[in-house]
Amino acid sequence: MHSIEICAGAGGQALGLEQAGFHHVALVEIDSNACVTLRHNRPKWNLIEGDVKSFSACNYHNIDLLAGGVPCPPFSVAGKQLGREDERDLFPEALRLVRECTPKAVMLENVRGIFDPKFNSYRENIKAELASLGYICEWELVHAHHYGVPQLRPRAVLVALQKEYAPYFSWPLGIVAPPPTVGQLLYDEMSRNGWVGAKTWADKADGVAPTLVGGSKKHGGADLGPTRARLAWEKLGVNGKGISDAPPEKEFVGMPKLTVKMAALVQGFPPNWEFIGKKTPAYRQVGNAFPPPVAKAIGGAIIKALLTQGKPKARHQQISFEELEVVKNERTWRAL
Repeated sequence: MHSIEICAGAGGQALGLEQAGFHHVALVEIDSNACVTLRHNRPKWNLIEGDVKSFSACNYHNIDLLAGGVPCPPFSVAGKQLGREDERDLFPEALRLVRECTPKAVMLENVRGIFDPKFNSYRENIKAELASLGYICEWELVHAHHYGVPQLRPRAVLVALQKEYAPYFSWPLGIVAPPPTVGQLLYDEMSRNGWVGAKTWADKADGVAPTLVGGSKKHGGADLGPTRARLAWEKLGVNGKGISDAPPEKEFVGMPKLTVKMAALVQGFPPNWEFIGKKTPAYRQVGNAFPPPVAKAIGGAIIKALLTQGKPKARHQQISFEELEVVKNERTWRAL
């Protein structure tokens, strides 16, 4: 299965889709810091650094999947929610690329704010545009903690498939077992420098995290979000007013801050995925990412739909009982 990834960021969705079984033939990302991270972790990926508005998908006709996490600020409740009036709205570019390469499937992610009633007509227009191109499209609100990620992180996900594949797609239901608590997840990192209070902290950090907020280049910094989010982190014993350069030292007293690596673990990144750059841009890459386990689950459901369509039934299911009666010897049976 081959895919194009637009607005790839630091690779959360791309990594999850890779884990599901997709091979990325092209990834497009404009942020130079995120591009350094992508090249560091996946030097063999075909990364195209630049504006998606300048990217053409004409050379990738009938690819299996076009995916991406188009910018959130046009629909985020933390912003002005300008929607189509926001210059950062890239849904029109995504639709242009669909017209250019006619992928078998499309997967686009955004913030839950796009489900606000003021954007009802916007979402319906996207569905109508995709329908005119031969796709059946669904929007779904997906929660990261349903997929083993210890974070709430509700996200709007659009999945569209060409009509012959759409009947075979169903949204993954998530895992049965609950995700680890923040304490269980981060204990090893919190105790890395010998912090004597790590076990006590981990036992009290017995819930899932609020949604990490990366902010934009214009707004936000290396902290864990607005006041409500910081209060939620405080209940987990975490100081959300900033990001630390390192785990707590042995005799540390008080509420620890997360490091960039800890935040990445909360997002569902594997421990060996490294974010390159200074603290603030590195954390911003993490906070704006799509959790890889969620992308893996949805990507797996898309692959299942693409592989199921047109798959012939087992030969024995196509043979009638009357036909079986005329099978007289092993040679004939093997031929069938």
